[in-house]
This record gives sequence, C-alpha cells and structure tokens, in this order.
Amino acid sequence: MPRCWWGDSDDLYRRYHDTEWGRPVLDDRRLFEKLSLEGFMSGLSWLTILRKRENFRAAFRRFEPKAVARFGARDAARLMADAGIVRNRAKIDATINNARRYADLVDEFGSFAAYVWRFEPKPRRRLLDHAALMKIGATEEAIAMSKDLRRRGWGFVGPTTVHSFMQAMGLVNDHVRGCAAGVEVERLRREFVRPR
Repeated sequence: MPRCWWGDSDDLYRRYHDTEWGRPVLDDRRLFEKLSLEGFMSGLSWLTILRKRENFRAAFRRFEPKAVARFGARDAARLMADAGIVRNRAKIDATINNARRYADLVDEFGSFAAYVWRFEPKPRRRLLDHAALMKIGATEEAIAMSKDLRRRGWGFVGPTTVHSFMQAMGLVNDHVRGCAAGVEVERLRREFVRPR
C-alpha cells in the first residue's frame, strides 16, 4: 500500500498512519488527549509518545478532562515517578492546568470540538507532494489557535504543537499525494459534519 514516507517504517507507525492519522475527530476526550500528547512530544519524536500512549492513558485517567482537572500535588508526584510516561514536570503541570481550563472552552463553545474546528483552514487545500508539504511550518490557523489557547492560559500549545495536532485530528489532510490513506481521509473529510 502506498504510504506517506514517515508511515512506512515501524509497525506501530504504519498502523497509526493507516487507521488514525488525519481522520477527522469530533470526540472531545480524544481531542484533549491528542493535544496533551502533542505537548508531551515537544522535543521528542511521535514514535516515542506512541510507544508510551497506553501508559499515558492509564496515568492520566484516559485523559478525561474532569478527572485530570482534579489532579493535585500527590498526582503530579505520582506522574513524575512513572517511568512509563515522559517525566517532565512542566509538561505534566501544563496538562493538569489545561484540563482545568478545558471546562471554560466547553462552556463558551458547547464542546471542545466546536472550539477546535473553528480553526479549520478555509479553503481546504489539496493533497501536496512531499517537497511542498515540507515547506509548510505552522499554518496561520495553527498560529491563531495557539495564540488563543495561550491567551486563555493553556500551556505547551505552541504553533508547531497545534499544527501537528491539526494534522492528526483531520483539520487538514497532510497525507502526501499518492498515499492510499490520504484518499480515504479526503472522503472522510467530505462526509464529516463539522460541529457548530
């Protein structure tokens, strides 16, 4: 099966590429999980995080925002001692902080998905080749979402982190032209009902 260059290496990467990456997501918990994990990835590889994802899910109560928002000093210490996750105090504290601020976004927009999907680039761009895709850093929309989240007190949500989140959650289709999964993602994005 033709794939993006990065999705044709490790078996775990292949499964992630072929079944998850770029497919549009509406589920608030999954969106919060992914944005949190992207923050943990900062300075690391996604494969490192992907290999630890189940450990992260267990440690962070499946990234249920209400549960994480209740974490206190004892939980932060527990997480710092957990060798199954990335033990970075600033990233742990940011995840707990973001969970606490999550409710404000849901109150204002009705759902986290409604907030996130406001930043979908318009018009939608076509599938790009590898060279064109590599020229794109963080998009204007990723920069705008990053600035807005930081204004609201969120942490570890820089433009590169947010752009990677947008790619993974289907706000853009950055599978390369010729990738079989990219064609499937295009179809799913056409059928996807965006939240209001």
